[in-house]
Amino acid sequence: MSTPATHADEPHTGSLSNRLNWLRAGVLGANDGIVSTAGIVVGVAAATTTRQPVFMAGIAGLAAGAVSMALGEYVSVSTQRDSERSLLAKERRELRDKPTEELDELAGIYRGKGLSAATARQVAEELTAHNAFEAHVDAELGFDPNELTNPWQAATSSAVSFTLGALLPLIAILAPPVSIRVPVTFVGVLIALALTGWISARLGGSRPGRPVLRVVIGGAIAMLVTFGIGHLTG
Repeated sequence: MSTPATHADEPHTGSLSNRLNWLRAGVLGANDGIVSTAGIVVGVAAATTTRQPVFMAGIAGLAAGAVSMALGEYVSVSTQRDSERSLLAKERRELRDKPTEELDELAGIYRGKGLSAATARQVAEELTAHNAFEAHVDAELGFDPNELTNPWQAATSSAVSFTLGALLPLIAILAPPVSIRVPVTFVGVLIALALTGWISARLGGSRPGRPVLRVVIGGAIAMLVTFGIGHLTG
């Protein structure tokens, strides 16, 4: 039996949604790691010329942020997964207890998408005969029951990406001479934020101009605020 033809560059599998989810979580984690750690180290660097307090503050911020991001993603995605499982269980019960009503409902969904009543009924009957559960989940819920969201994947991706993002401002503030470390960090962070904004826009299928501008301006404001506070308190 031949398989349906698909474009090589257009994956038509449920795993695509999961991949995009953890990629977005990774990009957001990296962005948060860059901004939050940059704010911490720039603020401390404005208050002291000694490297050790900057290093300690940066490491503490990195560790706390990575754990917080991982826990946040795990809780959020676990809640989503629980909701998906609850919806799947409800759909199974309805198919078991009310198969005729469910068939009518499926036909109605396809009529609503533009098919004639006869064609919609035929499509609903053929899909039900093939796999009633997957047909109803796809039409009513819009996700693949075999590809539920993965909280561990999202948490790991977020924690790792946050750590990698946080290392950039930490290295940028510690490596250069004291006299230029803040300007170097500003430039390096803004370039990195522009890159994460561009990647995020591409993953979302939108134009990169505004997303890049938003994250760059936001990061610049965060560093200016913490630098001003550190300078005043120091």
